[in-house]
Amino acid sequence: MMSRHFLNVAKESMAKTLVRCSSSGSQQMPKIGKREVVGYGWSGEPVYYDRVDYPMPAIRYKEPTPEILALRAKEKGDWKKLSIDEKKALYRASFCQTFSEFKHPTGEWKGCIGWTLVATSIAMLFCLWMNIFVYDEMPASFSEENQKAQLKRMLDLEMNPVHGLASKWDYENKRWK
Repeated sequence: MMSRHFLNVAKESMAKTLVRCSSSGSQQMPKIGKREVVGYGWSGEPVYYDRVDYPMPAIRYKEPTPEILALRAKEKGDWKKLSIDEKKALYRASFCQTFSEFKHPTGEWKGCIGWTLVATSIAMLFCLWMNIFVYDEMPASFSEENQKAQLKRMLDLEMNPVHGLASKWDYENKRWK
């Protein structure tokens, strides 16, 4: 209920910022600030985001300046008359990055591995602290001599003579089968 209210408030504020200018009667050209909305957009929202799977953002990257407006007027003519720098300026006015720029690895994996190693080292230090200050010493039954005595007692009592340890002990020769 509360989320619907916040969603409606957000939609209303978005609608207020979306200014529509009428160009030829029935056709309306939406704008966000001074930036043109040039397409449907990712999820239908007029936002800018560089994505490989959705290469055409809904709005232009930069607001138009007098230089960009002059280039846009010039681009309506013959493109062969535009210089490489003018073509690049037009591209950068509409898009923030090229495909090769936003597909380039960022090195984010290094931070992920670094934080994973930090978390692992903290966990190991916590385990070490627990072993030193919290846990008692191991019981005497964990020493090797006590374990050998326990095994000898199990064999003397012939515990589990069918499938257990006693089944693997030769009682006549006093050795393992």
